[in-house]
Amino acid sequence: MQYRKLGRSNIDVSVICLGTMTYGEQNSKAEGHLQLDYAFDQGINFIDTAEMYPIPPKKSTYSNTEQIIGKWDKLQTERDKIILATKVIGKSQSFDYVRNGNTCLDKKNIKEAINSSLKRLKVEYIDLYQLHWPDRPTNYFGQRGYIANNSNFYSFEEILHVLQEIKQEGKVREFGLSNETPWGAMSYLNLSSNNLPRMQSIQNPYSLLNRTFEVGLAEISHREKCGLLAYSPLGFGVLSGKYLDNQFPEGSRLKLYKDYLRYSSTNSTNAVIAYCELAKKYNLDPAVMALAFTHSRSFLTSTIIGATTMNQLKTNIESINVDLSKELLEEINTIHEKNPNPSP
Repeated sequence: MQYRKLGRSNIDVSVICLGTMTYGEQNSKAEGHLQLDYAFDQGINFIDTAEMYPIPPKKSTYSNTEQIIGKWDKLQTERDKIILATKVIGKSQSFDYVRNGNTCLDKKNIKEAINSSLKRLKVEYIDLYQLHWPDRPTNYFGQRGYIANNSNFYSFEEILHVLQEIKQEGKVREFGLSNETPWGAMSYLNLSSNNLPRMQSIQNPYSLLNRTFEVGLAEISHREKCGLLAYSPLGFGVLSGKYLDNQFPEGSRLKLYKDYLRYSSTNSTNAVIAYCELAKKYNLDPAVMALAFTHSRSFLTSTIIGATTMNQLKTNIESINVDLSKELLEEINTIHEKNPNPSP
């Protein structure tokens, strides 16, 4: 396994991070623990979750993922070797079952959220606490275009003061952003010079189907040492090629949740066909090639993988041992130029 610094902190995280949003939905507690054990044995020390998981979010399963992770024995016996990340829900009308439906990034919500996560995870501190999405109206989760909206929202400084409090209480080591824009990222980073917590990472989507992070945010990650934690590096599994020719394997995400179409447009399918043909040319598994590409980015701190089967998990982890040649990378860029960001 390879390791990189988490921002400007002294924390080393594995270049592959184990995502857990299927635990409690597509994966049982036993399956989740089996994945966690295997990943840990392979040198993965970075585990990512969120209070709203599993996905798709719903009242009946809310926080199940954190509860499952909290029952993993190694989180107690090997705590100092594990970098545990979770997230707090931002403003949304979709979570009327969380904190009386008043989710936002104010002091009351953040403090209640961190205390609840610590209790569910059965730990005394979180290594990386992330703001799951902006608390203001802006672009995230694949939204195209931009519509000006001057609605009130909690200032970044107010939020950082709350984060400073929970850090001083010993509940969190470092902080990160998620689904954030260049303006938002730099606003937080600029405020950190006022003796406020510094954002050490930004968890945004990044894959062969969505390289929009490269415009604006990549330079911020590089120059400010606020590295990317890439989620959906396989585009809901689409980049594995398993959904081509209208195939929907039993138990797969797109078989179970037919409205998860973010990575399934016609343009995306055309790109996936081209990437799969390229992987075949170089005798690579398409998923391994897609993940190896993400690992290779200079602005990346860690790639968040997700799997529902042990075979998928093993294949995903094998990608850390693959170096893509300059020739192959050039061919990837050629495909990207013909099919630029079909799934933002």
